[in-house]
Amino acid sequence: PSAVVAAIGGNEIDATYRSEGDYVSILDELGLKKTEVVTAATLAVRFNQLSEPYGDLRVRKALQMAVDNAKILELGYAGLGTVAENHMICPIHPEYAELPPVEHDPAAARALIAEAGHADTEFELISLDDSWQSATCDAVAAQIRAAGIKIRRTVIPGVTFWDEWTSYPFSATEWSHTALGIQVMAMAFKTGVPWNETGFSNARFDAALAQALTISDADARRAVTAEMQQILRDEGVLIQPYWRSLFRHTRDHVMGADMHPTQEHHLYKWWINT
Repeated sequence: PSAVVAAIGGNEIDATYRSEGDYVSILDELGLKKTEVVTAATLAVRFNQLSEPYGDLRVRKALQMAVDNAKILELGYAGLGTVAENHMICPIHPEYAELPPVEHDPAAARALIAEAGHADTEFELISLDDSWQSATCDAVAAQIRAAGIKIRRTVIPGVTFWDEWTSYPFSATEWSHTALGIQVMAMAFKTGVPWNETGFSNARFDAALAQALTISDADARRAVTAEMQQILRDEGVLIQPYWRSLFRHTRDHVMGADMHPTQEHHLYKWWINT
Protein backbone atom coordinates (compact mmCIF):
# COMPACT_ATOMS: atom_id res chain seq x y z
CA PRO A 1 0.00 0.00 0.00
CA SER A 2 2.84 2.44 0.67
CA ALA A 3 4.01 2.00 -2.93
CA VAL A 4 0.50 2.88 -4.14
CA VAL A 5 0.49 6.07 -2.06
CA ALA A 6 3.88 6.98 -3.49
CA ALA A 7 2.60 6.35 -7.04
CA ILE A 8 -0.43 8.56 -6.42
CA GLY A 9 1.79 11.27 -4.96
CA GLY A 10 4.08 11.04 -7.96
CA ASN A 11 1.20 11.33 -10.47
CA GLU A 12 2.03 7.87 -11.82
CA ILE A 13 -1.46 6.35 -11.38
CA ASP A 14 -5.03 7.65 -11.36
CA ALA A 15 -6.79 5.13 -9.12
CA THR A 16 -6.17 2.49 -6.48
CA TYR A 17 -7.22 -1.10 -7.00
CA ARG A 18 -8.33 -1.19 -3.36
CA SER A 19 -7.55 1.20 -0.50
CA GLU A 20 -7.02 -0.54 2.81
CA GLY A 21 -6.50 -0.02 6.52
CA ASP A 22 -4.61 3.04 7.66
CA TYR A 23 -3.98 3.98 4.04
CA VAL A 24 -7.63 4.94 3.56
CA SER A 25 -7.18 8.05 5.73
CA ILE A 26 -3.77 8.78 4.16
CA LEU A 27 -5.32 8.76 0.69
CA ASP A 28 -8.21 10.88 1.98
CA GLU A 29 -5.70 13.49 3.06
CA LEU A 30 -4.30 13.66 -0.48
CA GLY A 31 -7.67 15.06 -1.59
CA LEU A 32 -8.69 12.11 -3.77
CA LYS A 33 -12.25 11.01 -4.43
CA LYS A 34 -13.26 7.98 -2.37
CA THR A 35 -16.00 5.43 -2.99
CA GLU A 36 -17.10 2.94 -0.35
CA VAL A 37 -19.14 -0.23 -0.61
CA VAL A 38 -20.51 -2.30 2.29
CA THR A 39 -19.60 -5.94 1.73
CA ALA A 40 -19.55 -9.42 3.17
CA ALA A 41 -15.75 -9.51 2.82
CA THR A 42 -14.13 -10.57 6.08
CA LEU A 43 -11.17 -12.05 7.91
CA ALA A 44 -11.61 -15.51 9.44
CA VAL A 45 -9.35 -16.00 12.47
CA ARG A 46 -9.91 -19.71 12.66
CA PHE A 47 -8.94 -22.82 14.52
CA ASN A 48 -8.00 -26.01 12.69
CA GLN A 49 -9.85 -28.66 14.66
CA LEU A 50 -7.59 -31.38 13.25
CA SER A 51 -4.66 -29.83 15.13
CA GLU A 52 -4.29 -30.07 18.89
CA PRO A 53 -5.36 -28.51 21.16
CA TYR A 54 -8.04 -26.98 18.89
CA GLY A 55 -9.99 -30.22 18.74
CA ASP A 56 -11.10 -29.36 22.29
CA LEU A 57 -14.28 -27.27 22.24
CA ARG A 58 -13.33 -25.66 25.55
CA VAL A 59 -10.14 -24.24 24.03
CA ARG A 60 -11.95 -22.82 21.03
CA LYS A 61 -14.74 -21.29 23.11
CA ALA A 62 -12.27 -19.81 25.58
CA LEU A 63 -10.27 -18.07 22.86
CA GLN A 64 -13.51 -16.80 21.30
CA MET A 65 -14.77 -15.39 24.61
CA ALA A 66 -11.47 -13.58 25.21
CA VAL A 67 -12.01 -11.40 22.13
CA ASP A 68 -14.25 -8.34 21.80
CA ASN A 69 -15.08 -8.19 18.10
CA ALA A 70 -15.99 -4.49 18.19
CA LYS A 71 -12.54 -3.65 19.56
CA ILE A 72 -10.88 -5.74 16.87
CA LEU A 73 -12.76 -3.81 14.18
CA GLU A 74 -11.55 -0.56 15.73
CA LEU A 75 -7.94 -1.61 16.26
CA GLY A 76 -7.41 -3.93 13.31
CA TYR A 77 -9.35 -2.23 10.53
CA ALA A 78 -9.71 1.36 11.76
CA GLY A 79 -13.45 0.89 12.31
CA LEU A 80 -14.02 0.71 8.54
CA GLY A 81 -16.75 -1.92 8.58
CA THR A 82 -19.37 -3.57 10.78
CA VAL A 83 -19.00 -5.97 13.72
CA ALA A 84 -19.38 -9.66 12.85
CA GLU A 85 -20.77 -12.51 14.95
CA ASN A 86 -18.48 -15.54 14.54
CA HIS A 87 -20.65 -17.39 12.01
CA MET A 88 -19.79 -16.00 8.52
CA ILE A 89 -23.28 -14.97 7.41
CA CYS A 90 -23.48 -11.20 6.98
CA PRO A 91 -26.45 -8.92 7.73
CA ILE A 92 -26.48 -7.97 4.03
CA HIS A 93 -26.95 -11.62 3.03
CA PRO A 94 -30.65 -12.24 2.30
CA GLU A 95 -30.82 -15.33 4.53
CA TYR A 96 -29.08 -13.72 7.55
CA ALA A 97 -30.76 -14.51 10.88
CA GLU A 98 -30.25 -12.30 13.91
CA LEU A 99 -28.83 -14.12 16.94
CA PRO A 100 -28.08 -12.96 20.50
CA PRO A 101 -24.85 -10.93 20.85
CA VAL A 102 -21.50 -12.70 20.87
CA GLU A 103 -20.31 -13.44 24.42
CA HIS A 104 -17.20 -11.57 25.54
CA ASP A 105 -16.03 -12.72 28.97
CA PRO A 106 -12.24 -12.74 29.60
CA ALA A 107 -12.59 -14.19 33.12
CA ALA A 108 -14.71 -17.08 31.87
CA ALA A 109 -12.23 -17.59 29.02
CA ARG A 110 -9.34 -17.90 31.43
CA ALA A 111 -11.28 -20.37 33.62
CA LEU A 112 -12.26 -22.49 30.62
CA ILE A 113 -8.67 -22.66 29.36
CA ALA A 114 -7.60 -23.84 32.83
CA GLU A 115 -10.41 -26.43 32.89
CA ALA A 116 -9.15 -27.75 29.54
CA GLY A 117 -5.67 -28.19 31.05
CA HIS A 118 -4.03 -25.41 29.02
CA ALA A 119 -3.45 -22.69 31.60
CA ASP A 120 0.29 -22.83 30.81
CA THR A 121 0.02 -23.48 27.09
CA GLU A 122 1.40 -20.81 24.78
CA PHE A 123 -0.85 -20.58 21.74
CA GLU A 124 0.42 -19.28 18.39
CA LEU A 125 -1.59 -17.09 16.02
CA ILE A 126 -0.25 -17.01 12.44
CA SER A 127 -1.06 -14.37 9.84
CA LEU A 128 -0.04 -13.13 6.44
CA ASP A 129 2.30 -10.11 6.40
CA ASP A 130 -0.49 -7.89 5.02
CA SER A 131 -0.96 -4.66 6.96
CA TRP A 132 -4.63 -4.92 7.98
CA GLN A 133 -4.59 -8.70 8.44
CA SER A 134 -1.49 -8.52 10.59
CA ALA A 135 -2.88 -5.60 12.62
CA THR A 136 -6.12 -7.49 13.19
CA CYS A 137 -4.31 -10.56 14.45
CA ASP A 138 -2.10 -8.40 16.67
CA ALA A 139 -5.27 -7.03 18.26
CA VAL A 140 -6.78 -10.50 18.67
CA ALA A 141 -3.60 -11.76 20.33
CA ALA A 142 -3.45 -8.71 22.60
CA GLN A 143 -6.97 -9.37 23.87
CA ILE A 144 -6.26 -13.05 24.43
CA ARG A 145 -3.12 -12.09 26.33
CA ALA A 146 -5.08 -9.53 28.38
CA ALA A 147 -7.43 -12.33 29.41
CA GLY A 148 -4.45 -14.10 31.02
CA ILE A 149 -3.90 -16.65 28.24
CA LYS A 150 -0.41 -17.08 26.80
CA ILE A 151 -0.06 -16.43 23.08
CA ARG A 152 2.59 -15.45 20.55
CA ARG A 153 2.30 -13.99 17.07
CA THR A 154 3.93 -15.26 13.90
CA VAL A 155 3.79 -13.28 10.65
CA ILE A 156 4.59 -15.12 7.39
CA PRO A 157 5.26 -13.68 3.90
CA GLY A 158 2.56 -14.40 1.35
CA VAL A 159 4.81 -16.57 -0.84
CA THR A 160 5.18 -18.93 2.12
CA PHE A 161 1.82 -18.49 3.84
CA TRP A 162 -0.29 -19.77 0.95
CA ASP A 163 1.71 -22.98 0.59
CA GLU A 164 0.21 -24.31 3.83
CA TRP A 165 -2.83 -22.08 4.42
CA THR A 166 -5.29 -24.89 5.17
CA SER A 167 -3.07 -26.62 7.70
CA TYR A 168 -2.03 -23.92 10.20
CA PRO A 169 -3.45 -24.73 13.66
CA PHE A 170 -4.55 -21.14 14.43
CA SER A 171 -4.37 -18.54 11.69
CA ALA A 172 -6.27 -15.93 9.68
CA THR A 173 -7.42 -15.93 6.08
CA GLU A 174 -9.25 -13.32 4.03
CA TRP A 175 -12.62 -14.25 2.55
CA SER A 176 -14.03 -12.12 -0.24
CA HIS A 177 -17.62 -10.98 -0.64
CA THR A 178 -20.29 -13.49 -1.67
CA ALA A 179 -23.86 -12.70 -2.65
CA LEU A 180 -25.36 -15.44 -0.47
CA GLY A 181 -24.45 -16.70 2.97
CA ILE A 182 -24.96 -20.34 2.00
CA GLN A 183 -22.18 -19.98 -0.58
CA VAL A 184 -19.69 -19.52 2.26
CA MET A 185 -21.31 -22.27 4.31
CA ALA A 186 -20.93 -24.73 1.44
CA MET A 187 -17.34 -23.69 0.61
CA ALA A 188 -15.94 -23.32 4.11
CA PHE A 189 -17.72 -25.58 6.56
CA LYS A 190 -19.16 -28.62 4.78
CA THR A 191 -17.37 -31.82 5.77
CA GLY A 192 -14.43 -32.61 3.51
CA VAL A 193 -14.62 -29.71 1.03
CA PRO A 194 -11.24 -28.36 -0.20
CA TRP A 195 -11.60 -24.90 1.40
CA ASN A 196 -12.65 -26.21 4.81
CA GLU A 197 -9.70 -24.63 6.60
CA THR A 198 -11.16 -25.26 10.07
CA GLY A 199 -11.39 -29.05 9.79
CA PHE A 200 -15.00 -28.62 10.94
CA SER A 201 -17.19 -31.70 10.50
CA ASN A 202 -20.70 -31.79 11.95
CA ALA A 203 -23.47 -34.09 10.71
CA ARG A 204 -26.25 -31.80 11.92
CA PHE A 205 -24.67 -28.83 10.13
CA ASP A 206 -24.21 -30.83 6.90
CA ALA A 207 -27.85 -31.92 6.99
CA ALA A 208 -29.05 -28.35 7.53
CA LEU A 209 -26.80 -27.14 4.69
CA ALA A 210 -28.18 -29.77 2.33
CA GLN A 211 -31.68 -28.61 3.20
CA ALA A 212 -30.84 -24.91 2.85
CA LEU A 213 -29.37 -25.45 -0.60
CA THR A 214 -32.76 -26.72 -1.81
CA ILE A 215 -34.66 -23.60 -0.68
CA SER A 216 -34.69 -20.77 -3.22
CA ASP A 217 -36.73 -18.32 -1.14
CA ALA A 218 -34.42 -16.41 1.22
CA ASP A 219 -37.09 -15.89 3.89
CA ALA A 220 -37.84 -19.60 4.00
CA ARG A 221 -34.13 -20.44 3.95
CA ARG A 222 -33.48 -18.16 6.93
CA ALA A 223 -35.00 -20.60 9.42
CA VAL A 224 -32.41 -23.19 8.38
CA THR A 225 -29.45 -20.82 8.18
CA ALA A 226 -30.28 -19.59 11.70
CA GLU A 227 -29.65 -23.14 12.89
CA MET A 228 -26.39 -23.29 10.96
CA GLN A 229 -25.22 -19.95 12.36
CA GLN A 230 -25.96 -21.17 15.88
CA ILE A 231 -24.10 -24.44 15.35
CA LEU A 232 -21.00 -22.57 14.21
CA ARG A 233 -21.22 -20.30 17.25
CA ASP A 234 -21.85 -23.19 19.68
CA GLU A 235 -18.93 -25.16 18.23
CA GLY A 236 -16.51 -22.22 18.51
CA VAL A 237 -15.40 -22.68 14.92
CA LEU A 238 -13.73 -19.29 14.44
CA ILE A 239 -13.22 -15.74 15.65
CA GLN A 240 -14.75 -13.56 12.97
CA PRO A 241 -14.43 -9.96 14.14
CA TYR A 242 -15.84 -7.82 11.34
CA TRP A 243 -17.26 -7.33 7.89
CA ARG A 244 -15.12 -5.04 5.76
CA SER A 245 -16.18 -1.98 3.87
CA LEU A 246 -14.08 -1.73 0.71
CA PHE A 247 -12.73 1.51 -0.71
CA ARG A 248 -11.22 2.92 -3.89
CA HIS A 249 -9.59 6.30 -4.34
CA THR A 250 -9.37 8.06 -7.70
CA ARG A 251 -8.28 11.41 -9.06
CA ASP A 252 -11.02 13.93 -9.81
CA HIS A 253 -10.92 13.30 -13.55
CA VAL A 254 -11.63 9.55 -13.18
CA MET A 255 -15.35 8.84 -13.60
CA GLY A 256 -17.50 5.79 -12.89
CA ALA A 257 -14.76 3.69 -11.27
CA ASP A 258 -16.67 3.13 -8.03
CA MET A 259 -15.55 0.30 -5.75
CA HIS A 260 -17.43 -2.95 -6.39
CA PRO A 261 -18.22 -5.42 -3.56
CA THR A 262 -16.52 -8.28 -5.39
CA GLN A 263 -13.75 -6.01 -6.71
CA GLU A 264 -14.90 -6.45 -10.31
CA HIS A 265 -13.79 -3.88 -12.88
CA HIS A 266 -16.76 -2.80 -15.00
CA LEU A 267 -14.59 -0.97 -17.49
CA TYR A 268 -17.47 0.00 -19.78
CA LYS A 269 -18.58 2.38 -17.00
CA TRP A 270 -15.17 4.02 -16.56
CA TRP A 271 -14.00 7.16 -18.32
CA ILE A 272 -11.57 10.05 -18.04
CA ASN A 273 -12.90 13.59 -18.00
CA THR A 274 -10.48 15.54 -20.13
